[in-house]
Amino acid sequence: MDESTSLGIIGLGVMGRSLALNFERNGFHVIGYDIEPHLPPGFKSKVTNSLEELAAALNKPRVVLIMVPAGKPVDAAIAALSPYLETGDILIDGGNSFFEDTERRSADLSAAGLVFVGMGVSGGESGALWGPSLMPGGTEAAWPILKPLLETIAAKAEDGAPCVAWMGAGGAGHYVKMVHNGIEYGDMQLIAEIYDLLHRGASFPNAELAEIFSQWNQGELKSYLVEITASILARIDEETGKPLVDLILDEAAQKGTGKWATQNSFDVGSAIPTINAAVESRLISAIKPERVEASKRLGKADLFTGDRAKLVAACEQALYVSKITSYAQGFSLLLAASQEYGWTLDFAGIARIWRAGCIIRARLLNDIAAAFQRKPDLHSLLVDEVFAEAVLTRQDSWREVVQAAVGIGIPMPAVSASLSYFDAYRSKHLPANLTQAQRDYFGAHTYRRLDKEGTFHTRWEE
Repeated sequence: MDESTSLGIIGLGVMGRSLALNFERNGFHVIGYDIEPHLPPGFKSKVTNSLEELAAALNKPRVVLIMVPAGKPVDAAIAALSPYLETGDILIDGGNSFFEDTERRSADLSAAGLVFVGMGVSGGESGALWGPSLMPGGTEAAWPILKPLLETIAAKAEDGAPCVAWMGAGGAGHYVKMVHNGIEYGDMQLIAEIYDLLHRGASFPNAELAEIFSQWNQGELKSYLVEITASILARIDEETGKPLVDLILDEAAQKGTGKWATQNSFDVGSAIPTINAAVESRLISAIKPERVEASKRLGKADLFTGDRAKLVAACEQALYVSKITSYAQGFSLLLAASQEYGWTLDFAGIARIWRAGCIIRARLLNDIAAAFQRKPDLHSLLVDEVFAEAVLTRQDSWREVVQAAVGIGIPMPAVSASLSYFDAYRSKHLPANLTQAQRDYFGAHTYRRLDKEGTFHTRWEE
């Protein structure tokens, strides 16, 4: 695709118009469609409220990017546009669609002679405007046409590599974005729990915590989420003169992708307790009135009275290894899905395209990419030599942080889930033998033995 080729964008909300500006800045001609566009001053792309006009304006094969809310609006946009398309035209769904919906749409449109791509887009408004991380997947015939266009507008990592790669067939692109968002949920919750322990538990003021997180962002914890955490904690509300974060209601919303990751992990049989804990924490945060009433009856957390400097140092180590464990769970989920759905995902490639532009970009991803480069079929990052050493040398601090939080009553569902996952994963023996005996006792579900082959049932009440 050369610079004279145009593309259409359906939906000129925050993400759609930001992507339009990105394409235009990089030499591509865009025509946008929106029923009621609310465009900023200086928006130069052509805009129409006629899908027929949009389709007629595009070079062939037509490329149309759909940027509308997931679910029924995507199906409605496809149905409305399809009559004006021809065989070989390419439709891209750039929203946070559920991957099974993408699989369905891909099959339906392929039967109609159209090429469908489900593309994860990460980076928010700023990323869309200046360079997002892009995760396209679907009908592979589209990739040679889209590759030059998407590589041009994608974020660039420190080595100059564009943060976009072909994920695989069907819903692979949206699945990878779903897991990205699950890791994002986990990462945000881990940071929030460390903040809570230090702020509410150990009485560190926000200004001091802003400096601590800023310092952490200079080292191995360097990442977008740690960076913005420091900025958030430093912000003072102009109206009240108080830290803005203290004035924000403690109810966290969610749009579904984290929940989907949790639900699908059960379908493919992959444990992601850190991500699950993050989703559950948002659910608990949503019952604010109940929590307020419960606090009157059940009391509140105590204050930390130990060595505060030692606690800060331990928190830095605990956050790092918890993040490693969260990423390990996310990539194990990708491995299970790749095997379940036949995608042959490139895990090193996925780590590389997450190094810039996206919300979970972090220095850590260079090491993750290197781990999968060394061993493409790596089952878990935790057994990679680099990450195993990182976790083993920091586990004492990890345990100290969890113990400190439990001791004073500060909830740490994600940090403690990360530690429990680590301890379970490295256990040669787990108490599932007793669970199997219980299942056989009450339901005759049978069990296997260590000393002989076959399945067995015991008449336990004899």
